[in-house]
Amino acid sequence: MTDKTMTADEAVARLASGMTVGIGGWGSRRKPMALIRALLRTDVRDLTVVSYGGPDVGMLAAAGRVRKLVAAFVTLDSIPLEPHYRAARERGAFELMEIDEAMFMWGLRAAANRLPFLPVRAGIGSDVMRVNPALRTVTSPYDDGETFVAMPALRLDAALVHVHRADRRGSGAYLGPDPYFDDLFCAAADTAYVSCERIVDTAELTEQAPPQALLIKRHTVTGVVEAPSGAHFTSCPPDYGRDEEIQRAYAGARWGEFQERFLGGDEAAYREAVRVWHGERAR
Repeated sequence: MTDKTMTADEAVARLASGMTVGIGGWGSRRKPMALIRALLRTDVRDLTVVSYGGPDVGMLAAAGRVRKLVAAFVTLDSIPLEPHYRAARERGAFELMEIDEAMFMWGLRAAANRLPFLPVRAGIGSDVMRVNPALRTVTSPYDDGETFVAMPALRLDAALVHVHRADRRGSGAYLGPDPYFDDLFCAAADTAYVSCERIVDTAELTEQAPPQALLIKRHTVTGVVEAPSGAHFTSCPPDYGRDEEIQRAYAGARWGEFQERFLGGDEAAYREAVRVWHGERAR
């Protein structure tokens, strides 16, 4: 079987400006932040980003890499509204397609099944239709005659997700409280890059996780990246919780200041900057 392991830099080197990129996780929970940091070290821009947004969206927006965002929300969870996303949105830095959470999921599911759209009740009677005038409705061909939103497929050129464990072939397992639809992101994409806390043998993967937690199927995965603390500063329980101090520092800083202090080098430099920052606060 194919060994799909690669580095974060090798994975993002396969992305190109203008792509549609889906990012897994949810808010400030189990985001593929090592892959996002690697992406920020490239010149890739003009992206259409599809995400249940958190600091992934905020960082890419602040760095001027986003042309269009498709999202149901952008939040840091313990900080309700992502401030760098908000600043970019308020200055009109990118186009926004804001939709209901269920519509978002149905768009991923349509793409995963290679359908042009799927009907969904969510959105009917709400301002979602007003702020997204391109959305269409369909009428049931059966006796009920009900009207639905025709949620278009959210087809992705690439997906970036982070899980707890993966094997070299691309199978991945989550050990936390929620899958966050990461499997749909991978299935909806032409290519998918999965970072994980630890790469393990396939036998160990199945020993550590129950069958329902074997979320990511290897046939949907292009590359596997071992990235310890790869979701930091977002949460990745049971391996670690959210680093609230770094998140507050991120939310309270000007983007350029945060970028200079924490994102000026590679992943090892990022971890060292985090260590130094915590050491300074502990004095």
